[in-house]
Amino acid sequence: MPFDYSLDFDHLDFRKHPELYRVGRGEQGVLLVEPYKSEILKYWRFKTPEIAEESSDTIYELFLEYKKKDDFVGMDMARKFLQMGYTRARRYTNYKGGHKYNEDGSVKERQNDKVKAESAAIFYEKWKLAREDKEYLTLKKAHQKKYG
Repeated sequence: MPFDYSLDFDHLDFRKHPELYRVGRGEQGVLLVEPYKSEILKYWRFKTPEIAEESSDTIYELFLEYKKKDDFVGMDMARKFLQMGYTRARRYTNYKGGHKYNEDGSVKERQNDKVKAESAAIFYEKWKLAREDKEYLTLKKAHQKKYG
């Protein structure tokens, strides 16, 4: 089921109302779902490999904390932030400043920023651990079956 963008995200606590959460595709809703966004976003950084390592470790630890509490929505949000760390670092690897398009709409020439590529690889490893976690997959299936 697609992510539901029609909800009143400014006044909705998904910890209290997990039944309203939809997994969606990829990173959908990652910057909307509270209180998880506020709990995780402050740790999300990828400027250097050292920063990416600390960030991805912290976010993965949050994933494990949510897992201990059987909090699927928290686990999925942490997984999304790990995925977003990978995808954004890859964008900065390929395009200086993270911008793919020139002002005229044409695609910029690709580059290869080795520092950002290393940051992306660090996030990728943690994202892979989260998305392949057996308990996460079981909770995801149950959540989708119960709520859509």
